[in-house]
Amino acid sequence: LQLVESGGGQVQPGGSLRLSCEASGFTLTNYAIGWFRQAPGKEREGVSCISSGGITTNYADSVKGRFAISRDNAVNAVYLQMNSLKPDDLALYYCAADWNPSPAVCEVVNSERYEIWGQGTQVTVSS
Repeated sequence: LQLVESGGGQVQPGGSLRLSCEASGFTLTNYAIGWFRQAPGKEREGVSCISSGGITTNYADSVKGRFAISRDNAVNAVYLQMNSLKPDDLALYYCAADWNPSPAVCEVVNSERYEIWGQGTQVTVSS
């Protein structure tokens, strides 16, 4: 069971990136998916999540209005569109899967419930 993130890179403040999270060895259908990040010297924090049915999305206050999470179960992938990036968004971004067949439930704060994690993709925001 594996999650693979991609799409990270370096952008200038105000720029955009789209992160992808693809699953291999299992299907994402019954999993809520979360995006988390860890900046140097800081604890890991929840960024966003989407329920298994795509009905519910949640965001950290720091990214509301700038980031958008989506999923395409047909291709077994989840995406994080990041706009208006700021230097504070610099971090290693991880996606994670939480077995939760409830189509309208996802948890962005409690990372402990997420069982499967990717290796992360680096996002750097600097001029």
